[in-house]
Amino acid sequence: MRPDTPAAHTTEAERLLRTAAQYPGDREPLYLQAAAHRELAGDRPGATALYDELLAGEPANPHLIRALKAANLWEYGHEAEARAIIDGIRRTKPTDATAWEITAETLEAHDELEEAESTLTEAATLLLATLPPEDLPHPTRSLITTRHRIRRMLARDHDDWDDWADRLHTGTVGLDELHDPKRLWSLGSSDPTELQAEITRLRSELGTYRTALSRPFPVAVLHWPERELDELLAAYPELEAEYPTYRAHLTDIEASLRELAAAGTPNLGIVRATVPSYEAFAASESTSPANADLLPQYATTLAARARATAWPPARGAECWCGSGRTYGECHGGATT
Repeated sequence: MRPDTPAAHTTEAERLLRTAAQYPGDREPLYLQAAAHRELAGDRPGATALYDELLAGEPANPHLIRALKAANLWEYGHEAEARAIIDGIRRTKPTDATAWEITAETLEAHDELEEAESTLTEAATLLLATLPPEDLPHPTRSLITTRHRIRRMLARDHDDWDDWADRLHTGTVGLDELHDPKRLWSLGSSDPTELQAEITRLRSELGTYRTALSRPFPVAVLHWPERELDELLAAYPELEAEYPTYRAHLTDIEASLRELAAAGTPNLGIVRATVPSYEAFAASESTSPANADLLPQYATTLAARARATAWPPARGAECWCGSGRTYGECHGGATT
């Protein structure tokens, strides 16, 4: 059952922290979920403690964690510290669109629309400089949609990025209408026609958010980085039949995903495997890591924990294999 009381949120946070202790490879996303539940339980200092615990190490997404921490701090009276964190995020210019968007929404929540719009414009300038609209990853699309909404509230004229947001929007009700500040007035109307029109708009907006935020878990393929694969095969040589060489492993990943895409399979992704995480998963399943039948279950479990990266990347984005080259120059070179 989904938690809906402070006590239930606290219980869920503790469960997630216990799970993180069992699966250290998933510690960061599990801690972030636990922090969110602590916030919902009203334990904002407890949530800050979790953010600080993550930041004390070497997190994969430090800018995201700092943005979440700033949003949380501001909500329980630590405005000066929150502002300092936000200023730091803007100065470091992260490439994480979600960190920028959370930062801007924190400013918006405290009626600082001009600063929110300025923050999102900085982000768009940084993140959209070289990518055509069709190649924008979902977090960046979300960012320019949020920017469109805030600019609408500020009565700003459309610019090129607002036009991009309009083109990428898939809802039946256009963004200009969805983001019209006058919509708020209709919620207090006694006119049944106006109220029905607003219900239709809200249903459309909710449908768009459900599509974006409640996607099915992707069909995920395991990617073992080269050092992890060497360690895996040294410990479990029985798996050499699955992974004869690292180069063959990379080729098989791309080929498998293209085959699935050609068959019409949606929501494809890649999950990065590690030996400690795999061994912990095998132990939880009471079987040996040498059992090749465990590999697809491991991939599915990682995907269910939001560990999957969507495939294919944009051609100008870094390739999923970790080569440092763009996808178009690397494994995406043969795509059209």
